[in-house]
Parts: sequence; C-alpha cells; structure tokens
Amino acid sequence: MSEPELWMVGGMTLVTYLCRYPVLAVVSRVTLPPALLRAMGFIPAAVLTAIIAPAVAAPRGELALQLGNPYLGASLVTCLVAWRCPNLLLTIGAGMGTWWVWRWLSG
Repeated sequence: MSEPELWMVGGMTLVTYLCRYPVLAVVSRVTLPPALLRAMGFIPAAVLTAIIAPAVAAPRGELALQLGNPYLGASLVTCLVAWRCPNLLLTIGAGMGTWWVWRWLSG
C-alpha cells in the first residue's frame, strides 16, 4: 500500500471514529426506552436488505426480474430455507447451490 493510500485509510478511520464516538458516548450514559431498543434490533436486517436487494434485482445495473436472473432465484430459495430451517450452513449451501444450478441451466 502506498503512502497516499495509508493516509486515506487513516483519514477515513478518523472520520468514522469522530462521527460515531459522540453518539456512543452519550447513549452509554442514558437509559434508552425499551421501544427504541426493540426498534434498533431491526437495524442489521434493514442494512443487509438495503445492500442485497439492488444486487439481486439489478445484478448488471438494470432491473432483471425474470427467470434468467440466477440471483433472484437463489435469493428466493435462500429465504425459504432460512425461514423453514435454523441451520445457517444449510441455508448458505442451498442458496449457493441454487445459484450455480440456475446459472448452469440458464446458460
């Protein structure tokens, strides 16, 4: 890694730390309402959905909601397996296997 890249990573680290620390410092001294704590439990799922949904629905930059989209098929199978089975390894395997088979079948 070159010197400018190291400075950039260091700067990004500093900006991230300065943005988050004040909020964490204040929240650690305050008792949050139970409703807010429950709502905060949905943040990881919402962020993960925001990251995955565009990649599934538009893998090449255009909306692709048809049978030829292996990402869409694999994500649907993965969601069904995750809903019915608590085994994470099986869920990941089912999604990856579906993606590979779907790509092979669709050419």
